Amino acid sequence: MEKFEQIFSYINEKTINYEQSENISFLDGILLALEDALEEKETWVGKDATKEDIRKAIQIAILKGMRKTSQPNHQMTPDTLGLLVGYFVEQFFEVHLKQNEISILDPAVGTGNLLFTVMNLLNGKVSAATGVEVDELLIRLAADTAELIEQPVLLYHQDALQKMLVDPVDAVVCDLPVGYYPNEDVALDYELCAHEGMSYAHHLLIEQSINHTKEGGLLFFLIPANLFETEQAKELHKFLKTQVWIQAVIQLPENLFASKAHEKSMLILQKQSKQLRAPREVLLAKVPNMSNKQALSMFFEKVQMWKENK
Repeated sequence: MEKFEQIFSYINEKTINYEQSENISFLDGILLALEDALEEKETWVGKDATKEDIRKAIQIAILKGMRKTSQPNHQMTPDTLGLLVGYFVEQFFEVHLKQNEISILDPAVGTGNLLFTVMNLLNGKVSAATGVEVDELLIRLAADTAELIEQPVLLYHQDALQKMLVDPVDAVVCDLPVGYYPNEDVALDYELCAHEGMSYAHHLLIEQSINHTKEGGLLFFLIPANLFETEQAKELHKFLKTQVWIQAVIQLPENLFASKAHEKSMLILQKQSKQLRAPREVLLAKVPNMSNKQALSMFFEKVQMWKENK
């Protein structure tokens, strides 16, 4: 049995026991199982496992729990997308990472799967990581996961659209939660506040993320595929032109999503800086089906060619 399977079995068995004995949800049971693991550091089955083995095992357990609940905010960024975001973070910071570390923020961190996938991939090259999450259960799962995989992360339990005590970072990674933002008083503080009706939370999160990014810093967003086709898209586009340079718009494979309505793309932005210039052209590309190795290889070649000429 592979190491991550052993870890998953440990978490799964403990969780089922807690679920039945304490009459709690599977996700709450996972939290208790992870706390047991933290207390049993010397004898825990994951003691000699890699950070990725532990992250994957916890992720599978959490996914199982999320399938048992119908809460729309209990969703997780799949590994495939996390690794793709991590790849682009590496590419854009390639020169910088040879000598320096980077600071990173996820303003909608959830259980931390996207942030931890990127951090594990960067392998110790993150000097400071911050996650913000409004859901208490999700952020507690993120905190325990961070401790078990020994990734130093500062976590804030709050609405990321309220004032954040977060220093500007080199990179933002975020799987944007999509929908209307209910707190109209807070929305009024944003340039992207809707002129009529409710504002889009994902638009406001883009603005908030830009506010917390250093000049020249980069933002890697997983966005709804129709982001620039909605009724508030014109205002978003106008705002982005004044604040950032669009570096890339990457269309993701349709087969990764349950339906057309759930399809996502990746948007890569760079905060404008007087010391830098806009790219000669925006990288517009479509990720092929991940099982097509030849097409995937051609996609990565296209990215490299764009990088050399930008």
